[in-house]
Amino acid sequence: MTNAPQTPTAAIVLADGKTFKGYGIGNEGIAVGEFCFNTAMSGYQEILTDPSYAAQIITFTFPHIGNVGTNEEDLETARPFARGLVLRQPNTPAAKIRAEDPLTQWNKSVGLIGISGIDTRALTHHIRAGGAPNGVIVHSADGNLDLDAALAQAKAFPGLEGMDLTLEVTCSAPYEWTQTPWVLGQGYGTLSNPKAHVVCVDYGVKRNILRNLADVGARITVVPAQTSAADILSLNPDGIFLSNGPGDPHATADYAVPILKDLLAADLPIFGICLGHQLLALALGAKTTKMVQGHRGANHPVKDDINNKVEITSMNHGFMVDRDSLPAGVEETHTSLFDGTLCGIKMTDRPVFSVQHHPEASPGPQDSFYLFQTFMDTMAKDDALAS
Repeated sequence: MTNAPQTPTAAIVLADGKTFKGYGIGNEGIAVGEFCFNTAMSGYQEILTDPSYAAQIITFTFPHIGNVGTNEEDLETARPFARGLVLRQPNTPAAKIRAEDPLTQWNKSVGLIGISGIDTRALTHHIRAGGAPNGVIVHSADGNLDLDAALAQAKAFPGLEGMDLTLEVTCSAPYEWTQTPWVLGQGYGTLSNPKAHVVCVDYGVKRNILRNLADVGARITVVPAQTSAADILSLNPDGIFLSNGPGDPHATADYAVPILKDLLAADLPIFGICLGHQLLALALGAKTTKMVQGHRGANHPVKDDINNKVEITSMNHGFMVDRDSLPAGVEETHTSLFDGTLCGIKMTDRPVFSVQHHPEASPGPQDSFYLFQTFMDTMAKDDALAS
C-alpha cells in the first residue's frame, strides 16, 4: 500500500460550477441528471432500481455502500433507472451470504456510472442549502476529464420540473402478478388464495409494492400508464392501485388525470403511493409543488393523523401535495414530522386514499405495511355493500 495520491478518474460538475473530483466506478462515460441524496443505511440495490429515480443521480450519505454486494433477488425492476451514484468510500468486498456480485461489477453489467472518494457530506450540505442541482458525473479511466464540456452538459439539462418520465418507466403491455414477499430460507412465494382483483396503473411500480399487495390476497393486473379508464374497468377490478413513479406530476397529469377522473366516477376503492398519491390529488382538484431537496431515506417519521400514532417510513419524492389546495371532501391523513409536509389524503365519502411515503419498505421499516391490508379491507367492505 502507498499513501501517494492517485490521479482522479472521475468528477462531479454541477450546473452552478461546483466541482468534486474522485475515482470512477462502474461504466465510463457521462451521466447527466438531477443530484439528490438518500440517507438510507441499507438497500442500495433496491434504491438504484427504483423507477422513481429516473433522471436522477443519487448521493448516498451512508459511507459504506457496497458492503453487502448485489444479487438478482433484490432488484425492484429489471434494470436501474437512476443515472448515476455517488459514494464516499470505495467498495469493500461483499460480506453477505446472499451476495452474488460486488457492486462495482454489477454497476458495469447494468451500465451505471458512479464516483467514489467524494466528500458526500459537503455535497449533501450543498444540496440542502441550494436545492437539488442539475449536474453530471464524468468518468474516464485514463483521467482525461473534459470539465468544460461537462459543465456545458450540466447547464443544458432542463431539470425535472415540467418533465414527464412515466412513459420511460411504465410497462409496454399488461401483465399478471402473483409473487409474494421474500422469506428467509424459502425465497419468494406465490399467491395461492386470491381475495380480490386489483388493477395497478404502472407509473413506475416497484416489485415489492406488488408483492405486498399479493401478500394480502390481491390478484394483480398491471397496466401501462396511458391505459384508458374503459379498458381498466373492462378487467372488472375490485380496486385500483396507483403506483409510484418519477418526474413532475403536473407533466404526467396531462394524460393521467382524465383517466383518473373517469376511474373516480366508477366509485371503486382506489389506493395511491408516491406519484400515484400526487396524481390522485391533482385529479381531485388539489395542487402539487416541487420541493427544495425532497425526502429520500428510510427513517422518516410520519404521523397518522387519524389514529394519532407515529410511523417510521421510507420516502423518495421531490414533489409534494399542497395541503392548502385540498378541496372539500378530501382530508389530510398523514403528516411528515421532519418538516410538516402533507403525506396522505383520503376522500371523506368514498373508499379512496393515498400516501406520499413508501409502505412496501424496500428498503426501510415495516410500520406502514398495514396500508395494504387497509386497501384490501376497503374492497371487501365495498363488495359487502354492493351485495
